Amino acid sequence: MQPVVTVGLDGSPESLAAARWAADEAGRRGLALRLLHAWPLLAPEPDPATASPHAADRNYWSQRLVHTAEAELRARRPGLSVEVALVARDARDALLDAAAEVEMLVLGSRGLEAVESYFLGEVSLPVVARAVRPVVLVRAAPGGGEPAPASPGGPVVVALDPRTPRDEVLDFAFHSAAARSVPLLAVHGRSVPLHAHTPWGADHGVTEEMTTDARTRLNAALRPWREKYPQVKVADSIRTTSPAKVVVEAATGAALLVVGRRAHPHSLGPRLGHVVHAALHHARCPVAVVPHPA
Repeated sequence: MQPVVTVGLDGSPESLAAARWAADEAGRRGLALRLLHAWPLLAPEPDPATASPHAADRNYWSQRLVHTAEAELRARRPGLSVEVALVARDARDALLDAAAEVEMLVLGSRGLEAVESYFLGEVSLPVVARAVRPVVLVRAAPGGGEPAPASPGGPVVVALDPRTPRDEVLDFAFHSAAARSVPLLAVHGRSVPLHAHTPWGADHGVTEEMTTDARTRLNAALRPWREKYPQVKVADSIRTTSPAKVVVEAATGAALLVVGRRAHPHSLGPRLGHVVHAALHHARCPVAVVPHPA
């Protein structure tokens, strides 16, 4: 089976922006695109010999939604393999199952408004928190279904803790930068410990030691990936301040922000760290959340 990028469609501007972004990403990576629309009240595909007009009516708007998007995306990306999936299931369950067998799952995001109402309810955050594969959330440009604009040639930004670098996160980030032919910016923020604060600011000796240690660890973490992707120009930014603030500020003008999260497949509820929450709610560029072992 050809690897696929799956995008969830619900007809909102955000989901249409996500579909357009996903089509471009699938084209860059040489993958197929799957358009997924889930609604529990979808009627089963009727037998033409015994078809009920009520079943056809019930599915009309769902079919129109996905086939209209399919036609547009085929025109946008000629030669792209596009398939359609209409699923009579709860959207959250359908998306989580889809995420288990794809290269990435793409969803629409409302950014500064709470990441909410996707399909029939609050779906995005639980899917991001539980999916076993990377999930990308895409915001729509104001007043339209196009993805929010990114600066031409903007970097892929990856948030890292050099004390515990994650190969899954670095692999996704470097692959994304290589596919776009853009630089990669690795960012790290670490708050200054309370004992290092003075009346005139942070103790310079402490912050210098923290920065030096972080840069040494970061260079070691990035070295094998620089060798694997020699075409990707890499820069780093290390700051002694809130990690969430560092990540959101670095995402300004980025082509993509990549953050990691601990995988908790058996968790009863979403478990997303404050950096991931800040990225999803405040970053204007697409945000990729990549699961990694706890």
